[in-house]
Amino acid sequence: MILTYKVKHNRDFSEELKKARLVAEYSLRHRTFSSKDVKHIGLKSTICNQILRKYGRAKNIKKVRSVKLTVPNQGIKVNKPDRTIYIPCLKLMFEYKFPVDFEKVNQIEIGEKYIYVSITVKEKKMKQVDKYIGVDLNVTGHVAVVTNPETGKVWKLGKQTEHIHKKYKNIRRNLQKHDKYKKVKEIGDREKRVIRDLNHKISRKIIDIAERNNCGIKLEKLGGIRNNKRYSRSFRYSLNSWSFYQLQKMIEYKAKLSGIPVIYVDSAYTSKLCSKCGQTGNRNGKEFKCSYCGHVDHADVNASFNIALRQEA
Repeated sequence: MILTYKVKHNRDFSEELKKARLVAEYSLRHRTFSSKDVKHIGLKSTICNQILRKYGRAKNIKKVRSVKLTVPNQGIKVNKPDRTIYIPCLKLMFEYKFPVDFEKVNQIEIGEKYIYVSITVKEKKMKQVDKYIGVDLNVTGHVAVVTNPETGKVWKLGKQTEHIHKKYKNIRRNLQKHDKYKKVKEIGDREKRVIRDLNHKISRKIIDIAERNNCGIKLEKLGGIRNNKRYSRSFRYSLNSWSFYQLQKMIEYKAKLSGIPVIYVDSAYTSKLCSKCGQTGNRNGKEFKCSYCGHVDHADVNASFNIALRQEA
């Protein structure tokens, strides 16, 4: 499995990044792959070759937008006992805090503020389980509702997400009224960082729950959910401004690192069927009531139990 870690650096690479951009622009114009053709720019050939390879072959890229200093595996020296990485061509050494049991460093990309380290880690052997927890993802209320049918326990995670979206939505709306569009983008980027951090914490909590209970994880197949026109305008805003895909991918890769199986089930009627008797019930907002057996529950909790009990799609 390939993972990428972000490490902050305190070096000024503005000159190198400027040269990297010139190399990328030259490569797009001339479709060259030889570092000799851009020797006059003065960028190290180790980095030049990576940029030329990317932009020289890219038929779909018409304009250079953002270029990073890319260093291949051959130009990287790793000292695991000291937890340091050294890049000779840039005379850059930095410490890392990610797990030391990785197989190799694939490449490193350096931007204005951060170093992006791509590593290969060995996946654990998948555990054999016969029990699963269900995870119901939502755009209102709690982001994720997790249930364990074996014990009946319920976990509600990420309630603050809805408030975060409304907060930043209102800030952007006020800025747009004053034509401060650059600030609007900055606020949007800040919101993405906040949500990404929250998704990391939620996914970590879900993995911890699965490990403690020796369970696998069941998620809904969410394909096509964004095209559903039954949702209200405010609901569609929340749906499109929060990444289901991002959280699912975080759960997936963290589960692989822990050897926890993740399977997807059909999302049809998980919120309408009774988790006790399987008959169709009535959902009103966050309330669910089964007219057949009389079962009453929180609607998201009921849906999460249905997901946990449903067979793989």
